Amino acid sequence: MAGKIRIALLFGGRSAEHEVSIKSARNIYNALDKTKYSVTLIGIDKNGTWLPYTTPHFLKDIAVTEHAPSPQSILIKQFSSNLRYPLADKEGPFDVVFPVLHGPYGEDGSIQGLARLLGIPCVGAGVLGSAVGMDKDVSKRLLREQGLPVVNFLVFQAGDPIRFEQVKKSLDIPFFVKPANLGSSVGVSKVVNGKQFREAISSAFAYDSKILIEEGIIGREIECSVLGNDNPVASIPGEIIVQHEFYDYKAKYVDENGALLSIPAKLTEKQTKKVQDLAVKVFKVLCLDGMARVDFFMDKQGKLYINEVNTIPGFTDISMYPKLWEASGISQSELIDRLIELAIERHHSEKALTSSHNL
Repeated sequence: MAGKIRIALLFGGRSAEHEVSIKSARNIYNALDKTKYSVTLIGIDKNGTWLPYTTPHFLKDIAVTEHAPSPQSILIKQFSSNLRYPLADKEGPFDVVFPVLHGPYGEDGSIQGLARLLGIPCVGAGVLGSAVGMDKDVSKRLLREQGLPVVNFLVFQAGDPIRFEQVKKSLDIPFFVKPANLGSSVGVSKVVNGKQFREAISSAFAYDSKILIEEGIIGREIECSVLGNDNPVASIPGEIIVQHEFYDYKAKYVDENGALLSIPAKLTEKQTKKVQDLAVKVFKVLCLDGMARVDFFMDKQGKLYINEVNTIPGFTDISMYPKLWEASGISQSELIDRLIELAIERHHSEKALTSSHNL
């Protein structure tokens, strides 16, 4: 590409991880090499309104403006102007979309589908990988079908009868209740009694119409970053040493002493390779591209269980994904360069596919 690569950096969004997204976007914006990239900042408020900014003041807050277009009017303009709005400006379509939208309406394939319709490279997983990775129920079933280790879990839809004694009999205690489509431990509760159970069910259903109840594993929390498209590679693993009862939202983002990051994790060479190999397998089974952070539990016997995958992992200055790559020898600026290159690489591969057939 001639000149600077034009990046649309999307952040905020309609999910409960809105504030985390702003922190991630701030970190990415600061790490982007401004000699290589021309960056347009597009904040999305909690109502779904798109707010383009020309200066990084948006990273402190996103406010709804009185004359901001509604999501409906944006869609009308998208289709009435050759599908070029809002992921374009007066100079034309952007070269790359970089979504930093954690959770629903950003990490679930929504933005990825829009970018694909517009014919613009998009950083991270594609539509399928994003949607599968976001839904913990679907992703765990796919992993289990491939013989990969996941904890025992139950799935419930809104309106289903859910009884504490039945769940306790199936999973024993403690167990965890969580929304099926959310991250950052939002809506996640640890349960050991009936009172906590009722509160946990109510909390999880406040964020999603489908919830998971998972067996609690007493042990260590290990995380591994993955990078690549067809030939992904894994970073060195790290460990979360939680100072709270479990690794909840407060421990992750509010209490600076809520968790300690041990990088690299204190593992044997054999255990390290096992984590890395399993992380890459997860990445491939779930049809991912670009980046992902794969989270594991390790029980007291050293057995690994796949907890979840994050296709747009946290990118704050204390987040595991970039920190693990830094410890593996890739700086944040280099990592962002590679993510953008991977997005363009995948886009070119898709464009090379035959899209017509003459009978």
